[in-house]
Amino acid sequence: MKVSAMLTSIMDGILCCLAGKSANVVVPIETCEPADGFEFVEVKPGRVLRVRHIVPERAVVTEHANGQGGSVHCKRKITVYRNGQLIIENLGEVVRSELLHCQNGDPEHSSTLEVELSNYNSPATSTGTPDRQLSGQPPVPRRRHRKPKRTVLIDCERKISSCKGTHADVALFFMHGVGGSLDIWGSQLDFFSRLGYEVIAPDLAGHGGSSAPQIAAAYTFYALAEDMRAIFKRYARRRNILIGHSYGVSFCTFLAHEYPEQVHKVVMINGGGPTALEPSLCSIFNLPACVLHCLTPCLAWSFLKAGFARQGAKEKQLLKEGNAFNVSSFVLRAMMSGQYWPEGDEVYHAEIAVPVLLVHGMHDKFVPVEEDQRMAEILLLAFLKVIDEGSHMVMMECPEAVNTLLHEFFLWEPDNSSKPKQETIKSTKDKIHPANGAAQLAAENKP
Repeated sequence: MKVSAMLTSIMDGILCCLAGKSANVVVPIETCEPADGFEFVEVKPGRVLRVRHIVPERAVVTEHANGQGGSVHCKRKITVYRNGQLIIENLGEVVRSELLHCQNGDPEHSSTLEVELSNYNSPATSTGTPDRQLSGQPPVPRRRHRKPKRTVLIDCERKISSCKGTHADVALFFMHGVGGSLDIWGSQLDFFSRLGYEVIAPDLAGHGGSSAPQIAAAYTFYALAEDMRAIFKRYARRRNILIGHSYGVSFCTFLAHEYPEQVHKVVMINGGGPTALEPSLCSIFNLPACVLHCLTPCLAWSFLKAGFARQGAKEKQLLKEGNAFNVSSFVLRAMMSGQYWPEGDEVYHAEIAVPVLLVHGMHDKFVPVEEDQRMAEILLLAFLKVIDEGSHMVMMECPEAVNTLLHEFFLWEPDNSSKPKQETIKSTKDKIHPANGAAQLAAENKP
């Protein structure tokens, strides 16, 4: 059966090359009418996205204005020097979350983080020892360069409250990555809609049931980001939580940066490091679309091998049910070559003052754990959790663990009480690690 499918794919690819056309297995949507629980949104003339939108029946519970939630003073100074050095100074109090269950944390003293831009191979260097930072002593000063290339100051007050499914002002947005579809979030959409959350999950252009334009410019980062902006503006509530996977994390970052008052929290699943996007010049996806079409069975097998910790019948069925890696060779090639986003560098990520949960599958062969560790160090309010049993498609492999982790993060809020809290000692394996001032973060997350 596999040999027959491969021969068929090769023959189709040869015919496409001879005819001068690209194979396209994604059929453009012809209707904009709701069907089977899906909505079809025309974000631009002729550009239609399929959206799963669930508004559960629930008893509306309104939060008291002065009763719930905690505020965090986000104050930091970001300095970029001409030699590629990045220094982040947290001048205000930084929330310190203790353990996996998102217990209310105590504020940490101000800290300074000094890192080299886009260097994942070596751990970030802090300007003070961990003991000095945790004890509240000022960090040891280091020689600064005279002329900084760029300096960014952030000074804002954020109110972070618990988001329950009964709150009518909360919406969850799920965004998939390259080759996926909204179906990869099946377990999460069912779980959170049953808890009373309003959930929104769109298909990217060329994916799932969305229309597939036959021009490469339709799949650049900026074009897709504008699509997600349109979806966000259409369905956004007062408090919105963005959940992204892989390439979808970039769109969550974009929206969190563009709408800081409306985005309440962000979840990044296997999203990689905080670097500007740039397409690779030496990649198999630079081959002609007809050649990629011939290689489709090999690419699908490679995706299964690298995307899942195990490659049994269950994983193959999950891949099929999730409609993942089921895009045309033309769309796949255009998506990979369109990942150009120079603004999304480390400074761009460091400016985000939204609480972020980073989830990483330990066996992920696409995104090294060092990249998510780097992201946790750069972000202001970030917590990193590594799931030992998962890989790149961890939300499909370990849905119960991911759902529980996400829900606890949604309910988390900082503790602003003045009473001192006792530190609780638990195993490092079950921690969500705070990002700021944690020089030992990389070592703690190693398997």
